[in-house]
Order: sequence, then C-alpha cells, then structure tokens
Amino acid sequence: MSEHTNKGTSRRDFLKHTGLIAATSTIAAGMIPSLYAAENNTIKVALIGCGGRGSGAASDALNVKSGPMKLVAMADVFEDRLKGSYNNLKGAHRDKVDVPDERKFIGFDAYKHAMDCLSPGDVAIFATPPAFRWVHFTYAIQKGLNVFMEKPVTVDGPTSKRMLKLAEQATAKNLKVGVGLMSRHSRAFQELFNRIQDGEIGDIILLRGYRMHGPGGSFQSFAAPEGMSELLYQIRRFHSFIWASGGNYSDFYIHHVDHLCWMKNAWPVKAQALGGRHYRYSPDGRRYVDQNFDTYAVEYTFPDGSKFNFDGRCMNDCANIYSSYAHGSKGLAVVSANSDCGLPSSTYRGQNADKSKLIWQSDIPRDQRNPYQNEWNDLVDAIRSDTPYNEAARGTIASLVSSMGRMAAHTGQEITYEQMLNCPHEMAPGLDKLTMDSPAPLLSNAEGIYPVPQPGIVKNQEY
Repeated sequence: MSEHTNKGTSRRDFLKHTGLIAATSTIAAGMIPSLYAAENNTIKVALIGCGGRGSGAASDALNVKSGPMKLVAMADVFEDRLKGSYNNLKGAHRDKVDVPDERKFIGFDAYKHAMDCLSPGDVAIFATPPAFRWVHFTYAIQKGLNVFMEKPVTVDGPTSKRMLKLAEQATAKNLKVGVGLMSRHSRAFQELFNRIQDGEIGDIILLRGYRMHGPGGSFQSFAAPEGMSELLYQIRRFHSFIWASGGNYSDFYIHHVDHLCWMKNAWPVKAQALGGRHYRYSPDGRRYVDQNFDTYAVEYTFPDGSKFNFDGRCMNDCANIYSSYAHGSKGLAVVSANSDCGLPSSTYRGQNADKSKLIWQSDIPRDQRNPYQNEWNDLVDAIRSDTPYNEAARGTIASLVSSMGRMAAHTGQEITYEQMLNCPHEMAPGLDKLTMDSPAPLLSNAEGIYPVPQPGIVKNQEY
C-alpha cells in the first residue's frame, strides 16, 4: 500500500483535499522548502536520461494542468538521444521547453550540471538505467529538489539499503518523490484495492501474474560493435545487463510484482523459481551475449503462507499472455485485464471470470484513465499543496522483491527477503565516480561473451 493513502482513503478522495496551493506554508529552520518560490509559480524540470522512458515522463510532466511547468535542462551520456528527445519534446510542447544548448549536458557528470539549473522545490526526472538511481538521488537531496524516478530503483541488496536511507533523508527534508510504478495511480486499481481490503472477494489466497511476449527493448544483444566502449555499450543496451537494469526480470516484470503485492497489502518473505535460456543465436547465426533468461517462473510466499505465482517469457511466436489476477476465498479479481494496468478491473463470485457472476467492473472517467499522467498529477499536486509524498521506500522494496525472484531463478536457490536485502554482492560499485574512460562493471571474455547465471553452480550471487 502507498505511504500516502490508507485503507479507508482512496487516492481520489486524497486529491479532493490537495488541489490548492498552500502559498503561505512555512518550513521550519534547516528544512528545504518544498514549494517552488519563484514569483511566477513555475516549476522547473530537468530531464536526466533522455531515452523513450525519460522523454515520456517529461511529456507527462509538461501536461500537468495544476500550474505552469517548464523543462529547462537535459542530461544524458549519449548526444544523439538527448538531441532526439529535445526535438520531440520541443515539437510537442513548444513554449514549455526552454533548453538552449548551454543547458544540454553530456557525460557522466551531466546529471549534476542539469540539477544545478534548478532551484529548491523544482523537479529532477531520473530515467537513466536504474543502477544510477542512488547516485542521482543523493545529489538531488543535497540540492533540495523534488524527484520523479523511473522504476526499478535498485538492482541488488547494497544499493537497496542505500536507497532506503536516502528515502529517509528525503522525507526529513520534506521533499516529494514519485516512483514510476504507475499501477499505483490507476484509479481502477485504487478502487479495486479498497474493495479487496473490504473483503469483497474474501481472504486473498493466490495471486497470478503473466507477462509473456516477444523480445522487447534491449532484451537481446550481440557483441559490442568496434569503436564503442564496453561501458557505453552496456548502458546503451541496459536491459541485457543485470548490473544496469536488473535484466528483463526486474525491468519488465516489476509492475506485476508491485501491484499484486499491493492488492495483498503485504510483501513476500521468500521466493523459489525456475528459469532458462533457450535461444543463444539469432536466425542469421549471430550469438546473443546478454545475461537474461528467456523464461522465468517464480513462486513468492507471503507471511501467511499464501502464494503469488509469476510467469514471464520473452520468445517470438509463442502464446502471448499479459494480465494479472487475485483469487480470494469468496471470489476472483481481474486486476489488469491486459498489459501492466489495462482496463477494466473487475471482481466475480467464484473463481471464474464468468459475466453472470460479475460483482463489479471499473468505470473510470476518461480524463482519469491514463496512470502515467495520473502519477504526475498526483506528484505535482503534492508539491504545490505541500502534502507529504514520498514513494522512494516503497519503490525500493518493490525493486528488492523483484530482485529476490530474479536471484532465486538465477541461483536455483530459495531466496528470502532478508537474504536479498543483505546479499553483499554490489554488481556495480563506484558508479558515482565513472568517467567516459572508466572500465565497464561487467567484462566480457576474448570472444565478447559475458558471464551468465548458472543455477546450482553459482549459488551465492547471480553470475
């Protein structure tokens, strides 16, 4: 459950009371002001990580209607991505994009320069590979900036501990932090959560999640091309490398992990799993060098002994299933009818989605149906009304639980929550000190092949 709602209060109810700007708010001495103090009340935005996900987040930020928003700085390690993102955003938002060349920054220290263009109370967007979240979040807290960070926010135990401490620091400074787990901002899911907690389908005894489709993003990769550094290649193809993204398990499947645990209103205490690599060569004979499994089947166990089964597959020409379900002692809930949070959500008497047994089906106003926009509306409402709002701890736990299932598959061992949190293997230490000439956190052999998980052989870490 989100930190800023409770069982009896939906986010819709919450927003009824948070739309006004608390212009007279004062912050105790030593605290960072959460309201942007510029005379024109414009919230400035810096985009750090200019790929598709970051560009989408920036566009949603600029679409917020509760007050003026302006994109003023951009940062990336790839100039072509920054340029493409800028052109698209400028074309779509025109006067809301004010990023001259001197506020476009390239390199591993670009995030600092972009945030230096903001004032306390403005917003930094983090949409780089998640391995860099703790680095960027640390600087944002120092600068007194509100943050929107994409998911996942961690990929291993040491960085999860780091992020949990940073979340506490952000709360102490009254900063507002959104995490891109947009399912929590689905108005249908919010209503379904309340119905489940009120006992509409009884006690939750089983959760099921499926994301099975063809390869997407940078799931598969070939050897790095000549002339490109290993470091930049691994960042460019971050879905292929566990250190950078948590691999496809963490990056693709975290939404189902998060929203089904939300429906249960609990986090699992352990996981056991299966996984495998079926295809190592492309149809034209080139070898894939990524670290991902093609299939995952994970069983999570909650403190009360109930189960959550998740199945993931990235293969062409197989049956596509992309949905989620909650089974209770009295009935069934279709949580996501399709995709990560697809409408409609519904509840039924019994364990089949039989129309004759329908109890409830979501009917959300059109202007509330986009959870990506909702999460930005909610964050900016909290900023402008100075309402406590920090999703960083919950986003970290969702990331850790995703990593727990992934590690169970990659090692062939049962992995508990505490084992995952306390696993000493930090996959990419020292990311705050990277330069363009730094070695990559993961090294290939002479043939350009990277280490892969070996369940039952490598058991105390993932590769």
